Formats: sequence, C-alpha cells, structure tokens
Amino acid sequence: MSVAFAGLAALAVAMGIGRFAFTPILPMMREDAGLTVAAGAWLASANYLGYLIGALSAIALPLRPATAIRAGLLAIGVSTLAMGLEHDFFAWTLLRTIAGVASAWVLVFVSAWALEQLAALGRPQLSGVVYAGVGTGVAVAGGACLILMRIGAGSTAAWLVLGIASLAVTAVLWGVFDKETSISAAAAPSTQAPKGSFWPLILCYGIYGFGYIIPATFLPVMAREAIADPNLFGWAWPVFGAAALASTLLASRLARYVSHRSIWIASHLLMALGVAMPLLLPGLAGILLAALLVGGTFVVITLAGLQEARSVAGAQARPLIAAMTSAFALGQIVGPLSISLVGGGFERPLIVAAALLALSALALIRR
Repeated sequence: MSVAFAGLAALAVAMGIGRFAFTPILPMMREDAGLTVAAGAWLASANYLGYLIGALSAIALPLRPATAIRAGLLAIGVSTLAMGLEHDFFAWTLLRTIAGVASAWVLVFVSAWALEQLAALGRPQLSGVVYAGVGTGVAVAGGACLILMRIGAGSTAAWLVLGIASLAVTAVLWGVFDKETSISAAAAPSTQAPKGSFWPLILCYGIYGFGYIIPATFLPVMAREAIADPNLFGWAWPVFGAAALASTLLASRLARYVSHRSIWIASHLLMALGVAMPLLLPGLAGILLAALLVGGTFVVITLAGLQEARSVAGAQARPLIAAMTSAFALGQIVGPLSISLVGGGFERPLIVAAALLALSALALIRR
C-alpha cells in the first residue's frame, strides 16, 4: 500500500495544486487583483503550455523516475508559494508555466512508476488509489479556498497556504520513491516514440483534454456569475474534486468486470453531457451537475486511458503515456484560449467541446 499512497500524495500535489489550484483561486484573484476572465485564460493556458513541454520532455529526457518526481514536486511547491509573493502578471505567467512542466513530469513518471511497481507486487487493482490522488488534491485545495473565502482571506493567502502544504508533502515523500524503485530497477523503460497504430488513442485523449478543460478552469467563475454568495458558489470546486475522488475508486473496482476502453467510452459520453449542462440547465443547479459529471469522469478517463495504454503498448507504455499526455496538453491549451479568442462568453466553446467528446466516444467504439 505504500506505493499506492505515495502515488496518491504525489498526484494530489501535482494535479490538485500544481495544475488546478488556480481554478478555485481565480474568483479570488478577480476580486482582489482585478484579474479579468481573458487574463485568467492566458494564465491557465501558460500552465497548460508548461504541461505540454513537460510531457514532451518526459519522452526525450532519460530521467530516473525518483529524480523527475522529486524535482517536479519541489518545483510545484516553490512556484505555488511564489504566486503569493509576486504580483506581476509576467511573473505569474512564468510561474504557472513552471508549475505546468513540473505537474506533467510528476503525472507521467508517477503513472509509469506506480503501475510498474503495483504490477510487480501483484496489486494492480490499487491503481485506483493512486489516481484518487487527483480528486483528493482538487477537493482539499477547493475546500481550503472555500474556508479562506469564508474568513475573508484573499488570493495571496491561498497561494501561500497551498505552497507551504505542497512543500510539506514533498518533504514527507522525498525518500519514498528510491526505496520502492528497487523492485524494477533492472527494467529501464523504453523511450522510443509510440507506434503509428497508437495514434487514435492519442487523438481521443487530446480531445478529452480540450473537452474537460473549460469547466475545469472556469466552473467557479461560472458559479460566481450565477450567484454572488461564496458560501454557495464556493462549493462548485470541492464538489468537482469529491466526485473525482469517489468515481476513481469506483472505476478501479468496475475495471475488474468491464474493459478499460468501455469505461473510457462511457466517461466521454457522460462528460459531454456534463460540459453541456450549464447550457441545458442555467443557474447554480446546472453548474453543480456539471461539477458532478465532469469531475466524476475526468480522472476516470485518465485512469482508463493510461491503463489502456499500458495494456496495448507493454514496454512502450511510458512513451505512449507521454505522447497521450502531450496531446491532452495541446487540447488544454486550445480550450481556455477559445474563450479569449472567440469571445461571447462560454456558450460556443462548451457546445464544441461537448460535440467533440461525443464524436471521440464513437471513434473509440470503432477502435
């Protein structure tokens, strides 16, 4: 279980803070720093660009998993803390880019490391515990921001609190990865580029990145526009994280009876419905249903997609995971930018995202 819980804690920091802490803090930054939605979209895209750079470098660089994971966690803690100490937009952009690179490193190397370790230990069913770290991190970061809003603290305090928490978790985990990697140290992962037959998986995973990222970036902002009371709109992100945590654990059990690809297909369809929900049911109710449906599927798709990659690629799993993560990152970059470039609010990007998710589900059915 130490492998699974180490992976859970690392992904909680990488994704819950390095990637998604900006989402619940964005309404606070709009309030106390005057940040516009368009400027927030650029900061989000900077993080996702860093995520792309990190995923691509994970293919090219012959890094040991322990080294990459520790460097990534440390960079996330420092860059998050610095967000509360700096108040310059250019500095924020650079810091969010660094956090994106580090988050991708942690996801790619923890995924390869943990799945490999659990397979060697004969406990592959614990992979759901590892990926529950994403929902755990999102829920904890969202809950922390909700508490800070209730006591009247601003975005600066939120960045400082989450940065200190990241560094504390990093310190606890620092020696864990070296101790565990001895199980498979003799089997260095392949760093060759993924084969051509894998590209349909890569494309569908990229569409998933575009599809979920608009609600995953702007859901609290949408909730804030629907209702002003932070005691109500502030729940959107904790609900998103709690749904991610619960669904990941459920999906890991369901995978004993249903294929990873079937789970991936069903999750794309449910996510398409969740992305469209703010348009189908305007108001806070639609926002919370979107949080449940998108939050309840986005980590499940990560789990199912990366498990499918391991199933079909074998020794090629690490480069395929990195390639899928790169496509995912490209989709994420385009998503927030579509808000800034298209204009007119969230309606048209949400429609496009829902349609692409439904189409990609059909493509996965056709294999």
